[in-house]
Amino acid sequence: MTSDDRIERPAAGLYGQFRDVLYDADGEPRWDRGWVRNTIVTDFRRLLAGFVRGTPTTAESVLGLAVGAGLPAWDASGPPQPSPTQAALVDPHPHLVPRAQLQLDYIDPATGTISATPTGTLQLKALLGPAVPAWPDGNHATSTLREFGLVARLDGTQVLLNYRTHPAIAKDPASTLERTIWLVF
Repeated sequence: MTSDDRIERPAAGLYGQFRDVLYDADGEPRWDRGWVRNTIVTDFRRLLAGFVRGTPTTAESVLGLAVGAGLPAWDASGPPQPSPTQAALVDPHPHLVPRAQLQLDYIDPATGTISATPTGTLQLKALLGPAVPAWPDGNHATSTLREFGLVARLDGTQVLLNYRTHPAIAKDPASTLERTIWLVF
């Protein structure tokens, strides 16, 4: 047994995944990208440590889902792979879907169904309805989405929990994007 074999890695299995479905104005699905992994970032692990330690650390749970335009150059080259050290979205003016507009549920890992009691899988679901985000605006030339991340607060500072870049989603004013995120602990 090497010394590395004796090191416990309690958060090694922590991962996230998401699924996007875009609906047209009539509520019909235009496409479903299926489940894709996202990247758990360093600040998520720091937030978990803050919850466990408690005072004087102040750790606040999910504040919302930030969605951003990323960079238009990604459309030609493909979006870059997300990094575990990502600290913020590339878009300096992301749209925040507040926690009150997210549906949060525990998921039974054996069945994939909603559980009334806590489990090791948390599902967060966001609906970005017609005209959400309200782009184009002074900071965005189009309503195209290319990145997202869940945000929380640690010691008074907003932090990123997970991050993902993705192919461009040209969100027209009548469409609805359903984004489902699973955090597996």
